[in-house]
Amino acid sequence: QVQLVESGGGLVQAGGSLRLSCAASGGSFSNYCMGWFRQAPGKEREFVAAISWGGGSTDYADSVKGRFTISRDNAKNTVYLQMNTLKPEDTAVYYCALNRLYTLRATDYGSWGQGTQVTVSS
Repeated sequence: QVQLVESGGGLVQAGGSLRLSCAASGGSFSNYCMGWFRQAPGKEREFVAAISWGGGSTDYADSVKGRFTISRDNAKNTVYLQMNTLKPEDTAVYYCALNRLYTLRATDYGSWGQGTQVTVSS
């Protein structure tokens, strides 16, 4: 069973940047596609970004396209989410997840991290 641990969240002013990391252990990380999702208070968990096992394919939610970049380092068993030009509406708990098949649907992902809080002040 692969375990995921997110880090890098925090408080930032609008317009600032953060880089989230998600470290995997206990499995063959390079065999899995990875996704980032977020959940704001009172809202459902939503898709943010996904990356294929080799990094050749990526997808983004329209709300973050052009501001966020997902990447992975299979040698370090880590996936990243670089977040630039942050907005107050980006405030949420951010989760990473993995799945063998490339998908954008949260319900398809079987393993999740514990989440990291991102708060963007106006």
